[in-house]
Amino acid sequence: MKKVVKILVGLVILMLIAATAYWFYLNRPVNSTSSKSVQNRPRPAKHVKKRVRLYAIGDSLTYGQGDEKKDGGYVGIIDQKIHKHYHTKVTSVNYGVSGDRSDQILARLESQKKMRRDLRKADVITMTVGGNDLMQTLEKNITSNNKQAFDSQVAKSGSTYQAKLTKLMNTIRQENPRAPIFVLSIYNPVYTYFANVTSITRSIAQWNRLTSETVGEYRNSYFVNIDHLMSYGQYQTKASRQKLVHAAQKSNSNSMTQNQVTSILNHQNHNLNEYISTDDNFHPNHRGYVKMANHLFKVMQRHDSWAYQQKGEQ
Repeated sequence: MKKVVKILVGLVILMLIAATAYWFYLNRPVNSTSSKSVQNRPRPAKHVKKRVRLYAIGDSLTYGQGDEKKDGGYVGIIDQKIHKHYHTKVTSVNYGVSGDRSDQILARLESQKKMRRDLRKADVITMTVGGNDLMQTLEKNITSNNKQAFDSQVAKSGSTYQAKLTKLMNTIRQENPRAPIFVLSIYNPVYTYFANVTSITRSIAQWNRLTSETVGEYRNSYFVNIDHLMSYGQYQTKASRQKLVHAAQKSNSNSMTQNQVTSILNHQNHNLNEYISTDDNFHPNHRGYVKMANHLFKVMQRHDSWAYQQKGEQ
């Protein structure tokens, strides 16, 4: 019995010694010089590039259709914002062509050597795409009263569009694997007149999801959603949009005809949406392009590796 007691006492003493040693280890003084050197070790400095090359590719929204100031739409505005914010020179090239679908943008890129040369030099790439692909489908089905058939046709066309967009993104990445790509969404230019008709709104939302999903498959590529910003215009509150719905219900009885749409597009000098050009009532005006550029620039600032020199760059 005495042996057992001695053994237990010995174990307790050993445990106390071990605990005391561990306490002193945790509370040992740290070499202050070493600690300060780690804390004060300078982080690698980020140097803004002396020149940023912006490459813009796409359709009429990149071209700047509707910009009454002839300032190149959002591209000209982004050019100025980069220069002002980062204090660097900006060289921008605008390869936007009105009316181009995704496959036509790709065809130009594949056939024009200068486009590819400029693309390879780009530090940052912006693109508008998809609006004309969807318009091609809507023109054939916009007046359909059969919701199921309409949605089915849009879904079928959407699959074709997504395949074309994938080819376009692949080609861009083959020519330039490093530059960030910012792809803007499409929007509903006649929403303020048909706020109660959901067919176009649903189609645009679906198209934007397809674009977002596709862009998200590529590293360093970002989807910039301007749908609500541009579709709603100055009607950004739920209450103000509800008023639009009530007004639309009185004028179109929850339906849309080709003649109604044509009448709106041909109407001059006025549009319910203050961000839409009154020249064609379809494309943004200068104010609209400013709104687009501001939103795009916020996203570009969150992913601004394009503005800084990378390791090995001159």
